[in-house]
Amino acid sequence: MIKNKIAPALVATVLLFSGRNPSFAALDIMPCPAEVRFPAPEARLPLDADFVVAVTGITDARLRSATNRLYHSLVTRTGIVFTAVAPGLPSLGTDVKKAGLLLDVRSPAPAIPTLDEDESYALVITDRQATLSAPTTTGALRGLQTFLQLVRQDAHGYYLPAVTIRDMPRFSWRGLMIDVSRRWQPLGEIKRVIDGMELVKLNVLHLHLTDDQGFRIESKTHPELHMLGSDGLFFTQDQMREIIAYAAERAIRVVPEFDLPGHATAWGVSHPELLSGPPSSTYAIEREWGIFDPAMDPANPAVYELLSDFFGEMAALFPDACVHVGGDENNGKQWNANSRIQKFITDNGLKDNRGLHAHFSIRLSEILARNNKVLLGWDEILHPDLPASAVVHSWRGPKGVAEAVSSGHRVILSHGYYIDLSEPASSHYLNDPIPPGSKLTPGQQKLVLGGEATMWSEWTSSETIDSRIWPRTAAIAERLWSPQAVRDVADMYRRLAIVSLRLDEAGMRHEKNRTSLLRRLAGDAFAPTGPELTALRTFSDACEPVKQYARGRLQLKSWFNPLGGFADATVPDSASARDFNNAVAALLTGDGQADRKAAIVGLRKQLQTWHDAAHIVATALAAQSPRLQDAGKMAEGFIKSIRIAEEALAALETGRSNPAGWKKQSIETVDAVTKPNAAAVDLPAVKGIMQLVEAAP
Repeated sequence: MIKNKIAPALVATVLLFSGRNPSFAALDIMPCPAEVRFPAPEARLPLDADFVVAVTGITDARLRSATNRLYHSLVTRTGIVFTAVAPGLPSLGTDVKKAGLLLDVRSPAPAIPTLDEDESYALVITDRQATLSAPTTTGALRGLQTFLQLVRQDAHGYYLPAVTIRDMPRFSWRGLMIDVSRRWQPLGEIKRVIDGMELVKLNVLHLHLTDDQGFRIESKTHPELHMLGSDGLFFTQDQMREIIAYAAERAIRVVPEFDLPGHATAWGVSHPELLSGPPSSTYAIEREWGIFDPAMDPANPAVYELLSDFFGEMAALFPDACVHVGGDENNGKQWNANSRIQKFITDNGLKDNRGLHAHFSIRLSEILARNNKVLLGWDEILHPDLPASAVVHSWRGPKGVAEAVSSGHRVILSHGYYIDLSEPASSHYLNDPIPPGSKLTPGQQKLVLGGEATMWSEWTSSETIDSRIWPRTAAIAERLWSPQAVRDVADMYRRLAIVSLRLDEAGMRHEKNRTSLLRRLAGDAFAPTGPELTALRTFSDACEPVKQYARGRLQLKSWFNPLGGFADATVPDSASARDFNNAVAALLTGDGQADRKAAIVGLRKQLQTWHDAAHIVATALAAQSPRLQDAGKMAEGFIKSIRIAEEALAALETGRSNPAGWKKQSIETVDAVTKPNAAAVDLPAVKGIMQLVEAAP
C-alpha cells in the first residue's frame, strides 16, 4: 500500500522540481502526486509510432476502454499515427519487452464505482519503458491520466521524462455537483463534464435534479412529476443510465439529489396536496432565483406513500449507495402557518420545526434503507435523532463539519468550493476539509470523506458552464487528492494554466465558447480577427464577473435572463490582473535599482496594453454594439484609473511628489470603478493600482 503521507524532504523535492528548472518539467500536472522522484533527471522515454500498451496482469472492459481513450488523447495531442491502432479499436499487446507502457493490474474494480475504492497506483518511467502498476483497475485509470499529462515535446519529438511516482488520494470523496434544475444542462454537456472530471481525478458526479425551478428526471411510477414540473426538459431514465454507465467507465460515481422538504415547488405543480400550504393552493414552476415558501408536509401520510414509490424507483435506477435528499433552506413559513402541522409537532413531542425536519429525515432514511441506500443531506439535516448512518454535506463551513463528526456522522465539505460565486482558484485551493492545525481528533478526521465543488446554475448556461467549472475546479481536485502540504499557490497557478490546455484537448469549451461570446457581443461590424476583437478579448481578460451573489442585485434575477452578456464572457480569475497585482506587490517590497527599473517598465507595458484595449472598447465597440455599452462605461473608468497608475509610477520612479490633493482625488476616481455596475463585472487590477497610489509620494 502506498503511504498516504509525504515526508517534509520529499515535499521540498516536489516543490523544487515543479517546473522552475526545464529539466524537471515533469510536475506540470494536476493533481500533484503524493510522491515523486527523478532518478535520472535527463533521461526520457520517446513517444513515437511504435508506442504500444501491453498488459501483464488482469484486464477488463474498463481498462480496455481507458486504453482506447489514452490512444485517442495521444493522437489528439501529438498527431502520431500509432502502428498499434489497427482499423477500429487499438489492441492491448502482450509483448512485455516491446511495450512502451506496461500495465500491471492485480484485480478488477467493482462493476459500479464505490466509496473507499483503492485508487492508488505506481508509475515508473525509464528511458526504455513505462510501467504502471495498481491494485485495481480504478488505480490504473488514475495513473493513465498522470501518464497523459506527463507527455512533453521539443525539437526532437514527443517524450515522457524519466520519473518514479507513487500516488493515492488523500480523500475518497472528490466530487462536482451540477445543478440541472434551475438551468437545464442536456446529456452531451454532462458527458463532457465527466471527461474533464476524469482528467483531474474527480470521482463523484452529484446531480441536483429537483428544485423550485424544475423536476429533471423521468418517473415511471409518477410521470406527472416530470411531465408537469419540467417544461419538458428532463433526463429520461435511459439517458440517465447512459450517464451512469459513461461515468462508471471512468470510475466516477453518480449521486442523485432530490431536494426536500424545502425547494419543493416543482413537486407541488402536480401534487399540491403534498405541500404545506392551504388546501386550495396551486403551484407553478418558479422562474426566479431565491428561497421560496413551498415545503413538503411531514404530517401527511400521503407524502411518504408517494416518496416510497419514487425513491424505490430511483434506487433501482441509480446504483450508488448514497441518495441526496437536500434538506436545505426551508424557511418554515408554510409549516408555521399550518395549524394541523403545528398540532402534529405538539402531539409527537417534536418541540419545533427543527424537530419536525428531523422526523421527516428519519422517515426518508427508513424508506432509503429499505432500498439499501444511505441518506445524504445538507447541514440542516443534522439533529441528535438523525440516524448515525446518514452522511452530512456541509455548505456552511468548518463549524458544520465539526458538528457532524462530533455526532459520529460522516461528512463532506462544499463550503469554500462554491465555484458559481466566481471566486479565484486560490481561495478554493487553500480551503481544506481538514485544514492545517485542525482540532478534530484522528477518529473524527477519518469521518471527513472529502469535498465537492458546487456548480449552482442561476448564472450559467450550456454555453458558459465550462468557463465556470474549468479550470478552477482542477485546483479543488488537487486539494482533495494531493497531500495537505502541497499548498504553493504560485505553482498551482502555473500548473493550472497547463492543465487548462489539457482540458481543452479533452473537449472542454471554457476557451472556445468565450471566443464565440465575444464575437457575438461585438457584432457583425467587426472582423473576427480584427483589432477590435483583440481589444475586447484583452479587456475581458482584465475583468471578472462580480463575486458572491452581487449579480442578482445588478441584473434580472430569473430564468428569463438570457445570459451571454459581457460578464459571461469574462472569467472568474483574471491572470493578467493577478500578474499585475503581484508585480506591484513585488515592486513595493523589493530591493535593488535594476530590478525596480525593470518592474516599472513591465508595469507600464501592461498598463499601456490595457489602455489601448479599453479605449477601443469604450469608443468603437460600445458605439456599435448595444450589449457592450455597459462594458464601455467600465472601460472609460478603467482608462482613468490607468492614467492615475501611470502618474503614481512616475512619482515612484523619480521620487517627485504629486500635487497637493492628488492622492485623495486619485483614490476617489479609482474607487469609483469598484462601484456596482450594470455590466456586473469587477476590475481586479484596481487593487494594485490603489497600492501604487498609496505608495506614491
